[in-house]
Amino acid sequence: MTGRAAALLGTGALTLPLWPAPWLGVPVMVAVVLVLIALDWRLAAPPGAIEASRHGDRTVRLGDTATVSVHLHNTSARPLRGLVRDSWVPSAGARVDFPGAPRIEISPGDRAVLPTRLTPTRRGDRPALRLTLRSYGPLGLAFRQRTEHPATPPWTLRVLPRFESRRHLPEKLARLRVIDGTQVSRGRGQGTEFDTLREYVVGDDVRSVDWRASARRADVLVRTWRPERDRRVLCVLDTGRTAAVRVGDEPRLDAAIDAALLLAALAARAGDRVDVLGADNTVRMALAGGAQSTLLARMVNALAPLQPALVETDFELIAGEILRRERRRSLVVLFTALEPGALGEGLLPVLPRLAARHRLIVASVHDPVLRDLTVRSPERVQDVYAAAAAWRALADRDRVRTALARYGVTVVDAPADRLAPLVSDTYLRLKALGQL
Repeated sequence: MTGRAAALLGTGALTLPLWPAPWLGVPVMVAVVLVLIALDWRLAAPPGAIEASRHGDRTVRLGDTATVSVHLHNTSARPLRGLVRDSWVPSAGARVDFPGAPRIEISPGDRAVLPTRLTPTRRGDRPALRLTLRSYGPLGLAFRQRTEHPATPPWTLRVLPRFESRRHLPEKLARLRVIDGTQVSRGRGQGTEFDTLREYVVGDDVRSVDWRASARRADVLVRTWRPERDRRVLCVLDTGRTAAVRVGDEPRLDAAIDAALLLAALAARAGDRVDVLGADNTVRMALAGGAQSTLLARMVNALAPLQPALVETDFELIAGEILRRERRRSLVVLFTALEPGALGEGLLPVLPRLAARHRLIVASVHDPVLRDLTVRSPERVQDVYAAAAAWRALADRDRVRTALARYGVTVVDAPADRLAPLVSDTYLRLKALGQL
């Protein structure tokens, strides 16, 4: 029964004093209204006769807007007058974009399209929950409603990472080209491999002359060298409890994903193989490097649903996975938090095994609020305690950084907006020095 039926009953009640026998008018009036409600319910289009399907975007980048439409087909012989509600999870940011929504009218055999605009607020998979259809009768006194019908195919919108650091990629690629040219002009050195033969020009190092090739060509030829290609780069994302900490406006894991994407795009362009591993107390995802043209797209899609877990990270498991997957010497970039408890008890015991086989970089996001607390003039007693806690946290990070440096580990500790370019700069520096 709708509000219109209740209003009809109220109007009838006001006329009862005019009846010759008011006590008899009550059941008569109620009976008439009930008959009208039953007739109106019977004449309403059955929801089971409405066929529904979804069409639209399957992926969207975080911060952008996608459109997913519900297509309704009225297969009954009665017109559909009703309300439609397309429910999504709250983080999908659903907003109905249909004139007169959610009220619709569909004639028998006709179709209607109800677009929904989605502006997600979180990365990952955002599913559609249910489609609710309410069909009213021609008098508007009653309605039929079913939530499980019409059946719609499941629909999930994958929200990809922002990848805001891609704006740094042109500058990093320019530096990479400079490194390639510098290495060739300097000649052979650590971390280089043979490139081509060319004719000798004045100023070339005579030690680069290839005498056998010169004898065959009856001309003086010199060897040129370039930085070694096909190096191995492994990005390890710590998805434990520390990755869920929000630094600024985003979780620490999102800043790590952004930095890993920039590093992967740069390393792939440099001819290196990039693998990705996400783990805490179990392996959450693993992606093996492939063709350079599809690496970034596959990596973005694989990292999109990765979420932090509220568990302690098992660095023994991560070390075992690294040693099992990477047989050759590789550059391992571990994105984690510089916390003395997690690293001191978990990473430092297994660090000698990793450092003996691979070159390690530990990349971490620090909260600028800690620095601000140490330089701010305290005005209250609480500010003094907050400053002391900040000093202690910074001192703990320095001790962890010193302990990692003893094993030859390079530490990149930066704010969230600077982590990605600094990690890529460290990669370029190691590549220029031939230390990959």
